Amino acid sequence: MDDLDETTRSVLQAADVDEWVLETLSRDDLLDLFPGPQNFMRRKKLWDGIQTKAQSQNAVNEAADQPSAIAVLSSPAQTSTPKSLPQTSTPKSLGLKTVKMPNPPEYVVYTDSELDMVRSQYFELLRNGKGSQSKMSKELFCRLIRNTVTSMVAILRASGSGQEQMYPSKSELRAVAEKIVDYYPMLRDSSDMPYRVQNIKSPRKRQGRMPQRGVPKRSLFQSSPDDGSHASTASTNVSVASTVIHPDSDDGNSDFSPDQDSRKTQARHYKTLQMMYSKSNSKPNKSDVAQILNLEFEARRAFIDSDVTKEEDRAAKIMDAYPCFKDPQHAIDELGRILGGTNRTYIDDTNKRWETFCANVQFYGLWKKVLKPPISADMHGADFTIALLKALPSLFPSPTPPPKRLGGASEALIHVLEENEDPNTYLDKRPLSSPVLLYDGSACILAIGKFPVSALEEVFNGMVALMAYYYTLHLTYPKCIATVLSVIQTEVLHDEIHDRDATTAYKKAMTEWRSFIQK
Repeated sequence: MDDLDETTRSVLQAADVDEWVLETLSRDDLLDLFPGPQNFMRRKKLWDGIQTKAQSQNAVNEAADQPSAIAVLSSPAQTSTPKSLPQTSTPKSLGLKTVKMPNPPEYVVYTDSELDMVRSQYFELLRNGKGSQSKMSKELFCRLIRNTVTSMVAILRASGSGQEQMYPSKSELRAVAEKIVDYYPMLRDSSDMPYRVQNIKSPRKRQGRMPQRGVPKRSLFQSSPDDGSHASTASTNVSVASTVIHPDSDDGNSDFSPDQDSRKTQARHYKTLQMMYSKSNSKPNKSDVAQILNLEFEARRAFIDSDVTKEEDRAAKIMDAYPCFKDPQHAIDELGRILGGTNRTYIDDTNKRWETFCANVQFYGLWKKVLKPPISADMHGADFTIALLKALPSLFPSPTPPPKRLGGASEALIHVLEENEDPNTYLDKRPLSSPVLLYDGSACILAIGKFPVSALEEVFNGMVALMAYYYTLHLTYPKCIATVLSVIQTEVLHDEIHDRDATTAYKKAMTEWRSFIQK
């Protein structure tokens, strides 16, 4: 330790690490002692020194093991563990790591540089009477068992003895367990060693065809036979990662791929989610629902994005399959999963960008003479938000006019209910199936198609909720407001539009907007 700098020595002394203990440290131990990138070179220097010492010790041990390099055991009984440790150097019997069984070929105990280093450190401590202080970490122990058993299976299946589908027998596993303890003496106190080695998956026997028991499994959106409706045949053509629950194959093949296993796991998550909403008035814990949605994300998006249902029917069918999306917060969280990925602050950042966008739009509207003063000072108030949303389609116009029955293009974003106007009657007559905000002067309701979804706490955040449902349900922008929604997609959601997908109206609107912002 004399060649180490003062800082390194002080840290090691504070941790009560002497020269003997230093040689037993792993990379994780060094990272705990010297965290951060500023200590990278210190960790590297110490690790190089530890490896150099271990390699030199291995060379000494190998020289002591010569000339015999392999122990050929004719039966499991020959792999018994030595009972005493009077030796002061690595004994020959402990340097041999192969086991030869009567029928299959030789099995080899797994080893690598880190395991060899732990083994050499054990014998170094043993020479000084400190052998009991040598311990193998849980990570190395699991790696040793896992790779040894994997090697046994591979050797057995490649033996060419017509036993390709078999696993090692219990006697073979016990023999290898004894050889592991023989090669790594510090594991003698591990009472569960035989059980850890024998914890191996039993072979599955192929079975013939058998009739399917119980009620046949149905795909996610498939209707029951007695509901009078017909399921879409396209739902059975969804990709492997979708949420569709296919019936088990009856061809007798018990092997399955990782994709199939993932599909079944996704199906279990979906069933759990359905159980949460099985009762009509159920109100599951939102954090529990969010966790299930996180686990089932890939399958859900693969199915929804596959366009297996018609645009006008998609919202209703997805809401039936995922009642949780009737809560706008879950839809907003889904938007964060789609665009934010692992960024947990994406939704908060989006809300801040929407607030900044609104602050700039009010001046942009005054400059283009679309908004007229005075404008409400309360930017989060209903009056300001309604005036802003009604002006957006004029500030960022689309070349396609709205349907005649709709009225103005802003009606595709928000509709202010008149006194005594029934919202259900309005939605029935509405020619669009896209999400819309309904405001009656005191409360704001978000509706999709002809069905109200949920009430919102305030109108100001309604635009973010609308965009969340467009993404969650994979809906197409209505042509009459495609430009303004594309601008919000770019400026607020930070989801860039590719040049080949950008329309002339969008490019013109973005050019004028950014030239104004940069003034």
